[in-house]
Amino acid sequence: MRVHLCAVGRLRAGPERMLLDDYLDRFGRQGRALGLGPAQEREVEDRKNAGAEAEAALLARAVPPGALLCILDERGQTATSPEFAALLAKWRDAGRQDLAFAIGGADGLAPAFRTRADHAISFGPMVWPHMLVRVMLAEQLYRAATILAGGPYHRA
Repeated sequence: MRVHLCAVGRLRAGPERMLLDDYLDRFGRQGRALGLGPAQEREVEDRKNAGAEAEAALLARAVPPGALLCILDERGQTATSPEFAALLAKWRDAGRQDLAFAIGGADGLAPAFRTRADHAISFGPMVWPHMLVRVMLAEQLYRAATILAGGPYHRA
């Protein structure tokens, strides 16, 4: 199952970029044998600053046709890392070819785009910087792959 991180904004060079690339590489290596990945970024940018609706249109074009759409949203469901791993495995085992995670910009995701989602997850009730959410998601993807592989990275 190919994984797509569809996100508003460009992540420039710096610590977040280094962490994101590292965790996506790790996920790619670990997930390959599990039928997960590779993961790729699809960045979109609203250069006119037209707001969440314009960003939603750009995100919609970044999501591959037929992909399961999972949004990152503060109103979404929280999950433990093992529950997240089980969710990925369930989608993979159901034969999904593509999984797209959508991360909005500073104003979040437009309501119409949220209702289009197949699933919504939250990293808790706090609001996180959208650039940092990418890193957190990438780390959880890698953690999920290690859980599914029975590896030692996740010690719960």
